[in-house]
Amino acid sequence: MLNLLAVWIVNALALLALPYVVPTIQIAGFGTALLVAIVLGLINTLLRPLLILLTLPATLLTLGLFIFVINALLFMLAGNLIGGFHVGGFWPALLGSIGYSLISWLLSAILLRK
Repeated sequence: MLNLLAVWIVNALALLALPYVVPTIQIAGFGTALLVAIVLGLINTLLRPLLILLTLPATLLTLGLFIFVINALLFMLAGNLIGGFHVGGFWPALLGSIGYSLISWLLSAILLRK
């Protein structure tokens, strides 16, 4: 349970760092980042597998690159659902989803070592 809480905080910190990497993404504060981290986790748990299954032909045709499009669209969905979190369009969402993954991975590797 403590590990889940630590991952949640690390993901919120990654979201707070994201506007410095992609300026067209804006986040209001740490509380909003915590909420967005939960919403992104739920979206990726519930919607992402279904979308990957439904778009399997496009994913195979593009050798897996279509998954980046799915991630960007889900990132934009979170931006539309949460007030205080704004994503400036598709390309910022694509860069934001990649940046969020990389920053979250890096922070997890540094802060959550076992």
